[in-house]
Amino acid sequence: GDLLPADGILIQGNDLKIDESALTGESDHVRKSVDKDPMLLSGTHVMEGSGKMVVTAVGVNSQSGIIFTLLGAGGEEEEEKKEKKGG
Repeated sequence: GDLLPADGILIQGNDLKIDESALTGESDHVRKSVDKDPMLLSGTHVMEGSGKMVVTAVGVNSQSGIIFTLLGAGGEEEEEKKEKKGG
């Protein structure tokens, strides 16, 4: 399965199934179509089918980027506060 590098909206698809377990923890493959559930998220893998999407977000602006930023931000802020108090 190809790794999706960016968030996007599906504009054309053929029996597209995505593994979103990296983001949701759900092990079942999710069927995507233009009519129902067209949102494709970065960090997920294409398991079956093919499609074309319009990119809506990359890097820290993507859903996985936002999650990683939120997970990492608390630790960085705490360390910055400790450094300021110590210095």
